[in-house]
Amino acid sequence: MSATADHAETNLAVRLGFQPDQVVQEIGYDDDVDQELREAIEQATGTELVDEEYDDVADAVVLWFREDDGDLTDALVDAIAYMEEGGSILLLTPKTGRDGYVEPSEIGEAATTAGLSATKSVNAGKDWSGSRLLTPKGAAKKR
Repeated sequence: MSATADHAETNLAVRLGFQPDQVVQEIGYDDDVDQELREAIEQATGTELVDEEYDDVADAVVLWFREDDGDLTDALVDAIAYMEEGGSILLLTPKTGRDGYVEPSEIGEAATTAGLSATKSVNAGKDWSGSRLLTPKGAAKKR
């Protein structure tokens, strides 16, 4: 990969709101995730992504979700449980025509039901679309 491609990916992570020193929890990791996006997030934050077993408060969550992964609302509610107040979720779903595609209407309904607000949708790689979702202030549960 060229330095220009590295820079473009880093810009995507920064545009998605990732900042230095953030703790980012990754949920739904599997063989099909976009490794370049993961690396760009780690580069932007300067820290490795933490997995689903992480039991402290995270600043943000990267949630890889496919149609057959269960209930999206439940997944979003679970993702909120360990996030800082005002944290964000980057919901990544397969693009139209890809296995596991999730309808935008389902994403919107699940986000609203979970108490999240969508700020923007982005092209998050060759096979993935991203939706940045924000938690309401005061919603975080601290441990």
